[in-house]
Amino acid sequence: MAVLLVMAGSASGAESQDITSLDIVSIRDAVAAIPAGTLNESEEAGLLYMREEEKLARDVYLALASRFSQPIFGNIAASEQTHMDSVKLLLDKYELLDPDTGEAGVFVNPQMQTLYDQLSAAGTLEDSLKTGATIEELDIFDLQERLDGTDNEDVILVYEALMRGSRNHLRSFSRNMDRFGYSYDPQYLSQDEYEAIVESPMERGPFQV
Repeated sequence: MAVLLVMAGSASGAESQDITSLDIVSIRDAVAAIPAGTLNESEEAGLLYMREEEKLARDVYLALASRFSQPIFGNIAASEQTHMDSVKLLLDKYELLDPDTGEAGVFVNPQMQTLYDQLSAAGTLEDSLKTGATIEELDIFDLQERLDGTDNEDVILVYEALMRGSRNHLRSFSRNMDRFGYSYDPQYLSQDEYEAIVESPMERGPFQV
């Protein structure tokens, strides 16, 4: 799910302080410099799944951005594109067939299609911000599971970059909910895990500018 990517004229004030970009050129060069390993079936499935999960985030945020004026949705949607692109680097390196349909809101994985249909239907700003937090939680949860299941350096590099971004996104959604006085109960993380993330500073790490 991702770090925020600046979109011209889309953010100002406190929100703009949370916006950084994921440097795809640097990630591409770093991935290319690591010798290709051997992916087992689970690792291959994980890459395909994460490609569509990043697309899920992008497509849901684009749908929400079309209905709500808050910059957070459009900004993070742009960031999610860089997350999709990062996973695509690994698909290309390991010659895996890209599951991206090229059409917003359309998914190969039926689980992702169901999630998109449900999450993109949020009808209020409160529901939409909570939807964003839920997506970022899910991304963190799934990335951690896949990090635990691989020892390939290039895969770990990309997943860790995505994980930092997802934690930053979760912080941004949490701050926006606080600003409007909305309460939120974590859906995939424990309360302690959630609070540890949202109460800590925004992260700056490799491949972020």
